Amino acid sequence: MLDQLPPAIREQLDVLLPQLVEGGVNIVIAILILILGLWFAGRCRTWTMRALGRWPAMDEMLLNFFGTMVRYLVLTFTILAVLAKFGVQTASLIAVLGAAGLAVGLALQGTLSNVAAGVMLLIFRPFRAGHYVEAGGVAGTVKALTLFTTELATPDNVQIVVPNSEVWGKPITNYTYHPTRRVDITFGISYGDDIGKAMQIIREALDADARCLKEPEAFIGVISLGDSSVDIVTRVWVMNADYWPVRFDLMRHVKERFDEGGITIPFPARTIYTAAD
Repeated sequence: MLDQLPPAIREQLDVLLPQLVEGGVNIVIAILILILGLWFAGRCRTWTMRALGRWPAMDEMLLNFFGTMVRYLVLTFTILAVLAKFGVQTASLIAVLGAAGLAVGLALQGTLSNVAAGVMLLIFRPFRAGHYVEAGGVAGTVKALTLFTTELATPDNVQIVVPNSEVWGKPITNYTYHPTRRVDITFGISYGDDIGKAMQIIREALDADARCLKEPEAFIGVISLGDSSVDIVTRVWVMNADYWPVRFDLMRHVKERFDEGGITIPFPARTIYTAAD
């Protein structure tokens, strides 16, 4: 059938057909490279997280970070290999991308500062996944740390995403870093009540709660003489996870023991004089 075509067309077909065949083969190979690259990038992320997870010092936040970095690195080589199959000179492309990256970097200084802050947070590790912190003007439990943002969850499970530069550039308060915390509660009693008896009631409430640590020793003392009450401060050490349960239970139990012992917690009182008076 080709022999019946004019000589000029047959010459063009002789030139085009090998090119079309070669181009089709390159497209198929490029698609296979892309598919395998995507699969291999996901597997490398899994392998990296699995290997690093054997180290006791590695927490989930660091595992996700390094796993994501390895995945992006594999994807970068995959894209370069795909472009090479289409005849793109990757060396010149890398140079062009480098120049473009410099220009984009100057335009996105704020975004790059988030990356730098993320790296600093990973190096110094002021918090880990699961810690309750106050950072960047917000407070919550740390869920994840990425190159650009830190994800927190409030106690009522509301997601908060904070740029890393905001977290690193401001003071960070980590409430979970140390294994123990001190519970400070102030109880006010009437001026006519027995201060020693009130302090003894508080001491008995502390001794009855096994979650209150014996060391360091709890402190009970008069901290101030208020307008309508004598204020007694109670400072007791507990394990970090017991902080809020002990605080809630201690206030309830001391109030109940005050009622049984005849110790009153006064209401604020004011004397008002009218113009007629």
